[in-house]
Amino acid sequence: MGTAPGAGLRLMPGPGNPTGLTIAEAELVERFSRAAGPGGQGVNTTDSRVQLSFDVRTSASLSSAQRARILRNLAHRLDDNGVFTVSAATERSQLRNRAAARERMAEVLRTALMPPPPKRRATRPTRGSVERRLAAKRRRAMIKRHRARPRREE
Repeated sequence: MGTAPGAGLRLMPGPGNPTGLTIAEAELVERFSRAAGPGGQGVNTTDSRVQLSFDVRTSASLSSAQRARILRNLAHRLDDNGVFTVSAATERSQLRNRAAARERMAEVLRTALMPPPPKRRATRPTRGSVERRLAAKRRRAMIKRHRARPRREE
Protein backbone atom coordinates (compact mmCIF):
# COMPACT_ATOMS: atom_id res chain seq x y z
CA MET A 1 0.00 0.00 0.00
CA GLY A 2 2.36 2.75 1.22
CA THR A 3 6.09 2.78 0.71
CA ALA A 4 9.20 3.07 2.79
CA PRO A 5 10.06 6.49 4.26
CA GLY A 6 11.88 8.67 1.79
CA ALA A 7 10.27 7.29 -1.39
CA GLY A 8 6.99 9.19 -1.53
CA LEU A 9 3.63 7.53 -1.06
CA ARG A 10 2.27 4.93 -3.48
CA LEU A 11 -1.45 4.10 -3.61
CA MET A 12 -2.26 0.84 -5.33
CA PRO A 13 -4.91 0.80 -8.10
CA GLY A 14 -8.48 0.37 -6.94
CA PRO A 15 -12.01 1.63 -7.51
CA GLY A 16 -11.92 5.31 -8.43
CA ASN A 17 -8.15 5.06 -8.89
CA PRO A 18 -7.59 2.63 -11.78
CA THR A 19 -3.95 3.45 -12.48
CA GLY A 20 -2.76 3.93 -8.91
CA LEU A 21 -1.30 7.13 -7.54
CA THR A 22 2.12 8.28 -6.39
CA ILE A 23 2.42 11.27 -4.08
CA ALA A 24 5.84 12.88 -4.30
CA GLU A 25 8.03 12.92 -1.20
CA ALA A 26 8.22 16.73 -1.43
CA GLU A 27 4.45 16.95 -0.81
CA LEU A 28 4.64 15.00 2.46
CA VAL A 29 5.65 16.70 5.71
CA GLU A 30 6.85 14.64 8.66
CA ARG A 31 7.05 15.96 12.21
CA PHE A 32 8.46 14.03 15.13
CA SER A 33 7.67 14.30 18.80
CA ARG A 34 7.83 12.27 21.97
CA ALA A 35 5.18 9.60 22.22
CA ALA A 36 3.07 9.44 25.38
CA GLY A 37 2.57 6.36 27.51
CA PRO A 38 4.84 3.61 28.81
CA GLY A 39 8.03 2.82 26.97
CA GLY A 40 10.86 2.29 29.40
CA GLN A 41 14.02 4.35 29.54
CA GLY A 42 13.74 5.75 26.02
CA VAL A 43 10.27 7.24 26.33
CA ASN A 44 11.51 10.64 27.53
CA THR A 45 14.47 10.89 25.17
CA THR A 46 13.44 9.69 21.69
CA ASP A 47 11.12 11.42 19.26
CA SER A 48 9.37 8.28 18.08
CA ARG A 49 5.89 9.70 17.40
CA VAL A 50 5.34 10.63 13.73
CA GLN A 51 2.83 13.07 12.26
CA LEU A 52 2.58 12.81 8.48
CA SER A 53 0.81 15.67 6.69
CA PHE A 54 -0.34 16.06 3.10
CA ASP A 55 -1.73 19.29 1.64
CA VAL A 56 -4.62 18.12 -0.52
CA ARG A 57 -5.53 21.54 -1.96
CA THR A 58 -2.10 22.34 -3.42
CA SER A 59 -0.98 18.84 -4.41
CA ALA A 60 0.33 18.44 -7.97
CA SER A 61 -0.03 14.64 -7.70
CA LEU A 62 -3.84 14.73 -7.75
CA SER A 63 -6.16 15.37 -10.65
CA SER A 64 -8.94 17.87 -10.10
CA ALA A 65 -11.50 15.04 -9.82
CA GLN A 66 -9.36 13.19 -7.26
CA ARG A 67 -8.79 16.40 -5.29
CA ALA A 68 -12.53 17.16 -5.21
CA ARG A 69 -13.39 13.62 -4.11
CA ILE A 70 -10.78 13.65 -1.30
CA LEU A 71 -11.84 17.12 -0.13
CA ARG A 72 -15.47 15.97 -0.02
CA ASN A 73 -14.88 12.57 1.61
CA LEU A 74 -12.27 13.72 4.15
CA ALA A 75 -13.74 17.14 4.97
CA HIS A 76 -14.15 16.13 8.62
CA ARG A 77 -10.44 15.14 8.87
CA LEU A 78 -8.86 18.15 7.12
CA ASP A 79 -7.72 21.28 8.89
CA ASP A 80 -8.80 24.75 7.71
CA ASN A 81 -6.05 24.86 5.07
CA GLY A 82 -6.94 21.51 3.49
CA VAL A 83 -4.09 19.59 5.12
CA PHE A 84 -4.68 15.94 5.98
CA THR A 85 -2.62 14.59 8.91
CA VAL A 86 -2.17 11.12 10.38
CA SER A 87 -0.19 10.16 13.48
CA ALA A 88 1.57 6.98 14.48
CA ALA A 89 3.01 6.29 17.92
CA THR A 90 2.34 2.59 18.42
CA GLU A 91 5.91 1.40 17.82
CA ARG A 92 9.00 2.17 19.84
CA SER A 93 11.03 2.81 16.70
CA GLN A 94 10.69 6.05 14.78
CA LEU A 95 11.35 4.22 11.51
CA ARG A 96 8.50 1.77 12.11
CA ASN A 97 6.19 4.63 13.12
CA ARG A 98 7.08 6.44 9.88
CA ALA A 99 6.15 3.34 7.89
CA ALA A 100 2.93 2.89 9.91
CA ALA A 101 1.91 6.53 9.29
CA ARG A 102 2.48 6.11 5.55
CA GLU A 103 0.45 2.89 5.51
CA ARG A 104 -2.38 4.58 7.39
CA MET A 105 -2.37 7.62 5.11
CA ALA A 106 -2.32 5.44 1.98
CA GLU A 107 -5.28 3.39 3.24
CA VAL A 108 -7.37 6.45 4.15
CA LEU A 109 -6.61 8.16 0.82
CA ARG A 110 -7.39 4.96 -1.10
CA THR A 111 -10.83 4.68 0.53
CA ALA A 112 -11.45 8.43 0.07
CA LEU A 113 -10.82 8.07 -3.68
CA MET A 114 -13.47 5.34 -4.04
CA PRO A 115 -16.61 6.41 -5.87
CA PRO A 116 -19.87 6.47 -3.92
CA PRO A 117 -21.91 3.27 -4.08
CA PRO A 118 -24.69 3.22 -6.67
CA LYS A 119 -28.01 4.68 -5.57
CA ARG A 120 -30.55 2.18 -4.31
CA ARG A 121 -33.35 1.60 -6.74
CA ALA A 122 -36.72 1.36 -5.05
CA THR A 123 -38.52 -1.91 -5.75
CA ARG A 124 -42.02 -3.20 -5.06
CA PRO A 125 -42.82 -6.55 -3.48
CA THR A 126 -44.18 -9.11 -5.91
CA ARG A 127 -47.87 -9.90 -5.90
CA GLY A 128 -47.15 -13.44 -4.72
CA SER A 129 -45.13 -12.25 -1.74
CA VAL A 130 -47.89 -9.80 -0.74
CA GLU A 131 -50.50 -12.57 -0.98
CA ARG A 132 -48.35 -14.98 1.09
CA ARG A 133 -47.84 -12.33 3.76
CA LEU A 134 -51.56 -11.57 4.00
CA ALA A 135 -52.48 -15.28 4.04
CA ALA A 136 -50.03 -15.84 6.91
CA LYS A 137 -51.62 -12.94 8.80
CA ARG A 138 -55.07 -14.45 8.30
CA ARG A 139 -53.89 -17.88 9.54
CA ARG A 140 -52.32 -16.28 12.59
CA ALA A 141 -55.50 -14.32 13.35
CA MET A 142 -57.58 -17.52 13.12
CA ILE A 143 -55.25 -19.31 15.57
CA LYS A 144 -55.58 -16.48 18.06
CA ARG A 145 -59.35 -16.25 17.58
CA HIS A 146 -59.73 -19.95 18.41
CA ARG A 147 -57.69 -19.55 21.60
CA ALA A 148 -60.11 -17.00 23.02
CA ARG A 149 -62.77 -18.04 25.52
CA PRO A 150 -66.21 -18.46 24.05
CA ARG A 151 -68.52 -15.60 24.88
CA ARG A 152 -71.65 -16.22 26.93
CA GLU A 153 -74.82 -14.99 25.41
CA GLU A 154 -77.39 -13.71 27.80
